[in-house]
Amino acid sequence: MNHIVKFIKNLSFAKILLPLFILIIVGCTTVPVTGRSRVNFIPDSTIMATSFQEYDKFLKENELSKNIKQAAMVKRVGKNIRQAVEKYFTEQGMTSEINNYKWEFNLVKGEDKNAWCMPGGKVVVYEGIMPVAKNENGLAVIMGHEIAHAVAKHGNERMSQGLLIQTGGALLSVVTNKQSAISKQAFMTAYGIGAQLGFMLPYSRVHEKEADYLGLIFMTMAGYDPNEAVSFWKRMAAGGSNQMPEFLSTHPSGATRISEIKAAIPEISSKYKQK
Repeated sequence: MNHIVKFIKNLSFAKILLPLFILIIVGCTTVPVTGRSRVNFIPDSTIMATSFQEYDKFLKENELSKNIKQAAMVKRVGKNIRQAVEKYFTEQGMTSEINNYKWEFNLVKGEDKNAWCMPGGKVVVYEGIMPVAKNENGLAVIMGHEIAHAVAKHGNERMSQGLLIQTGGALLSVVTNKQSAISKQAFMTAYGIGAQLGFMLPYSRVHEKEADYLGLIFMTMAGYDPNEAVSFWKRMAAGGSNQMPEFLSTHPSGATRISEIKAAIPEISSKYKQK
């Protein structure tokens, strides 16, 4: 352990931190609505081109739901939330953020209690989550949340964060090159654990909380009742298995999520509810 401590004292961390600092400054942008600073290095055009290809591939490999009523509900809710998103960005003079979106909303067969939205507005809802949604307001909670991930460009941010970590790991490997194999492995392991627990997982939880908040805004603007979000997440929590500690998870705990949603609803309802 002493040789590791000695090495840390002598190591010029500028060799690692300066290139990463430059990357962060160059790629720093702001999340619409919340104003949170984020790091995005990858062009939207690159992200969306890949997204559209993967979405088409997914639909070819997975069967669409034959439940006509539920499929129509997914498309209806998606359309309403899309209009709310477009209205918000138009009012804020930020239409360039979503100009290249090619919205699509599909219900697919599958027991997964899940839904997702790829960059560019490509949404999938699984049949398995419909009983948990329970009603159209509940579905709006789900789709508002997933669409918020795309609008906030969380996928781009995660990929950019991954690039930062890879770059940091490569630089650390270079500056520890003259150390013994054991010392080098110790540093790389510590770096990997630190990046995961201190950077990636906390930011994943930030993304989830941000998607909850933005999703509430968009569903409220679309004419849905944001109070349903509390009931929906209680139903999700009731159907979950044993949860790992929150600091080891990509998602906030059910109790944390519900508490923060309850706190946000009055302000959102007052500001964004349809008159």
